[in-house]
Amino acid sequence: MLIYKATELVNFAQGDLLMLGAFIAYMAVVWWGVDYWISFLIAVLVVGAFGALLDRTVLRRVIGQPQFAVVMLTIGLGAIFRTFASVTWGSEIYTLPTPFSSVTQIAGVTLSHQYLSIIAATLILCGVLYVFFSHTRLGVAMQATSQNQLAAYCMGIPVKLIFSLVWAISAAVAAAAGILLAPVTLIDTNMGLAVALKAFAAAVVGGFGSIPGALVGGISIGLIELYAGATLPEGIKNTAPYILLLTMLAVRPQGLFGTPGGKRM
Repeated sequence: MLIYKATELVNFAQGDLLMLGAFIAYMAVVWWGVDYWISFLIAVLVVGAFGALLDRTVLRRVIGQPQFAVVMLTIGLGAIFRTFASVTWGSEIYTLPTPFSSVTQIAGVTLSHQYLSIIAATLILCGVLYVFFSHTRLGVAMQATSQNQLAAYCMGIPVKLIFSLVWAISAAVAAAAGILLAPVTLIDTNMGLAVALKAFAAAVVGGFGSIPGALVGGISIGLIELYAGATLPEGIKNTAPYILLLTMLAVRPQGLFGTPGGKRM
């Protein structure tokens, strides 16, 4: 969603960047014995730098091309990342030790610190990104670049640098998400696939390009899955998010918080 907001490119390899971040953190914690928080930082920085390098070497060449070409390129990149992970770390399933393994009992309800940490981190990241895009010069420059790259260039905005920064930020956020999800979903080469598809559905439901919309869309997808799993026949749970996605596209294509398509200066 960050990439689309600034460059209007749709990245279907985002889930695989999430997977790479989880594997790098696992390698640092388990293989090298590095502290969890330092490993977290290492993984975020490495994947963020890789995102910027990916933009400079591959993705910049498809800017301005049809969206179908971008979609196929990012799908292909995701397949390459999964193959690399399979060759490097094997096909085994790994568990990442975290400092959030304990639980808390409140009024008879068991609260897992792992899930609470995911909720807290999501809220913090969404808040930081919203403030960044809305109230900083660099964030506004990214939005301006998304609206009209030529006009942004004429106004002195370093468009190429903006694109690299966007990919770096997006990849770093994906790595952070992968590390937080690793103890819940476990780590394997396909861990990012299901997450990426549901994240795409959440972004469409909330409104592509809207950070608050992505948060609301994600909560909506989660509640729909929970309700479908508890009350509807077996198997509906896995398709419920995409039924919601199709319904939203039919009723309000721009999403809950999105705006109708069109360029503005």
